[in-house]
Amino acid sequence: MINIMEILKTLPHRYPFLMVDKIVDLVPGESITGIKNVTINEPFFQGHFPGNPVMPGVLIVEALAQVSGILAFKSGVEGNTVYFMSIEKAKFRKPVLPGDCLKLIIKTTQKRGKVWKFSGKATVDDSTVAEAEFTAMVTDVKDLVGVEDK
Repeated sequence: MINIMEILKTLPHRYPFLMVDKIVDLVPGESITGIKNVTINEPFFQGHFPGNPVMPGVLIVEALAQVSGILAFKSGVEGNTVYFMSIEKAKFRKPVLPGDCLKLIIKTTQKRGKVWKFSGKATVDDSTVAEAEFTAMVTDVKDLVGVEDK
């Protein structure tokens, strides 16, 4: 298990944008499972939606991405930041509500240097609430300075 203190050493994200509380399973280079405990105290619930709090789907995908970043970092990829390159086949099946324990399950589908492809699934009580495939790059911010589209 990886606790919140180790997650804070691994990811650059901080409150209110840190979307993972602990890692319960890790197979370096292959898979990872993380947990996000969703509480009514989340700042996004103030506006999404008043009187009917629902976790935004984009934040569920962000949580999946952050867990993927931990997988890449714990697999020995060098860099300090994970950047989304693409999100595909995102599907949202059920709302995530305050009090839910969001289980974030990631599998690596391809690796090429600093570019990784993942398949992710988010569940609550063993029921799938969201899924997506995505590509990310692990790099250092300094490596992106001056990069232009060709």
